[in-house]
Amino acid sequence: MDWHAFSKHLSEQLNESVHINTAHSVMGGDIHQSYQIHTNQGNFFLKLNQPSLFPLFETEAHNLNAIYQSNSMRCPKLKGFGIFENNQAWLLMEYLSLTNKGDDFQRGRDLGYMHQQIHQTSQPFGWFENNYIGHTLQKNEWHFNWVDFYASQRLKPQLELAQLRGAQPAMFELGQQLIDTLPFWFQSYSPKASLLHGDLWGGNSSFAFENDDQTDSEPVIFDPACYYGDRETDIAMTELFGGFSQQFYAGYNSIYPLDSGYSQRKPLYNLYHVINHFNLFGGSYEQQAINIIQNLLKQSKT
Repeated sequence: MDWHAFSKHLSEQLNESVHINTAHSVMGGDIHQSYQIHTNQGNFFLKLNQPSLFPLFETEAHNLNAIYQSNSMRCPKLKGFGIFENNQAWLLMEYLSLTNKGDDFQRGRDLGYMHQQIHQTSQPFGWFENNYIGHTLQKNEWHFNWVDFYASQRLKPQLELAQLRGAQPAMFELGQQLIDTLPFWFQSYSPKASLLHGDLWGGNSSFAFENDDQTDSEPVIFDPACYYGDRETDIAMTELFGGFSQQFYAGYNSIYPLDSGYSQRKPLYNLYHVINHFNLFGGSYEQQAINIIQNLLKQSKT
């Protein structure tokens, strides 16, 4: 990267003088190149990738803005995004110093406040554009009915992609049976359309601190895949791979108590992410998905 030329590009794109003093590579996931850049305007977190992946940056920028503007849970403040010299897509945001030390009760409370941001229009479930869950396109066509949304925009696309990825026919066939039984889990539960992170595992949440001793840290989330949907989907994913303490769930329930039927729907919601992990990484996620589907089908027949 020609940092001098990129400084000029940022100055033009952001309409303010930006001079990059230093830049060094940092950890930032398995998809993009990531840098901490030190500028005359402060420190920023920069993601880079090939121009064909610009849509990932564009939709992430929109997601970050939505969370930031909700004034509920902290996320990195967006600075800008674009394409540099036709060969480098970029996304620039506030740089946050992160630690795993923090108040998990507060993190749960903050997420509860974010989930209370409810979509109020006549088309409640979905998002104004499709976005991405990892590399995978995440469809977000507006639906009046949550069950229809979850079937057509979540489970069905992942099952179809799994077919293309060479999954056992049983995954698709059993998955189609499961879709037919979805109303079973919503006989006495009608979710509201909450603002969701969409990809809330432990690696996409941490605590930001301002001082060297890492005290007074604040919960933060990043790398979102936002849409308006059932808040239980976010909570379920926090349990899929771990990383959140019981204090987190106590904090959440102190603000926005979960429905008593959440535990029955949890595997249904995590199935989406397990199939997506098969589509991204293959391996044992295939059998894990089939086992979840089979167990859910058994429950629907009891």
